[in-house]
Amino acid sequence: MTPDELRTTIPALDDVTYLNTGAHGPSPRPIVERATDFLEYHEYESPGDDGPYPTAFDAYEAVREDVAAFIGAETEEVALTQSTTDGINRIATALDWEPGDVVVRTDLEHPAGILPWRRLEQEGVEVRVVESDAGRLDMDQYAEAVADAKLVCFSALTWNYGTRLPVRELADIARDAGALSVVDAVQSFGQYPVDVEDWGADVVAGAGHKWLLGPWGAGFLYVRREAAEDIEPHAVGYRGVTEPNADGLDFAAGAKRFEVGTTNPAPHVALREAIDVAGRVGLDRTERHIRNLASQFIEAVPEGRLLSPHDPESGLVSFEVADPEGAVERLKSAGVVVRTLPEPKAVRASFHNFNDESDVAALRDGLDGEW
Repeated sequence: MTPDELRTTIPALDDVTYLNTGAHGPSPRPIVERATDFLEYHEYESPGDDGPYPTAFDAYEAVREDVAAFIGAETEEVALTQSTTDGINRIATALDWEPGDVVVRTDLEHPAGILPWRRLEQEGVEVRVVESDAGRLDMDQYAEAVADAKLVCFSALTWNYGTRLPVRELADIARDAGALSVVDAVQSFGQYPVDVEDWGADVVAGAGHKWLLGPWGAGFLYVRREAAEDIEPHAVGYRGVTEPNADGLDFAAGAKRFEVGTTNPAPHVALREAIDVAGRVGLDRTERHIRNLASQFIEAVPEGRLLSPHDPESGLVSFEVADPEGAVERLKSAGVVVRTLPEPKAVRASFHNFNDESDVAALRDGLDGEW
């Protein structure tokens, strides 16, 4: 499947120039149809066939297998969640915290990587923030901050600058310090190939509703096998134990222990289709296509206005204009969808594989007079 062929399957593109995949990826028809078909079977036919619960559990297992293959993990290392935020919270609430424990995060995090730790601050946990410079970290400062930490949280690809952080190096430093490493990778999956084993992190959280173009509600959580066995979740349900009706409490092996109870399988079934679509387009080709479009736009950004790297590392390109909120509204009126950022105060455009040179031109034209 070529990017042009993918573009024809996305109804949202009929009326707008969509450059906001970093917030939400518009789904192709086959992905939505996969969810709809499964939901109809599950609700209409499975009660008289295999049964709703066996149908759902078979679906869950198939999704875990596909996600594991997609991210370079073992099936037992994958749990199904609702979102990236949900996945990070399942780890944050599973650990036993004491006053004086230390969490380290960067100042580049999305609220998904900020709010769970802010909640722990109310219980006496110290949260240290490693400051960045234009989307980059000083590794010496980072190493000093995590020296006595219990947990470290950082993004693989920053949502505000579009920079790639050195995940392997950050995870290795955390492990050497005895800290659990938690990676927010929702901006990575679907943009370029990811192998979580190569990353070496303990936990990686993601979801399918951005660059994978899946529906909302299909999150996934990688937990390294050895790390999972040392964590006993506080939220417990029948999907996270070996025998729900047993007298004792025996957690399921691996990441599955972080699953809880009844959830709609349809979004995750659609995630399987989204992974297949991403594979048919090709992640290497997607990465090259994104870089080409981002580079074309960057060349039009006036000197001193670009906040993202001049040599793009992703499809996320942030830039300054005189009036960010006004510019976004005016672009929307012209049929071009982008978004503002709270910090830095800027506009962010997202270029994906379904975008083309006409979308770049539309954004450039729409920004005339905004600089």
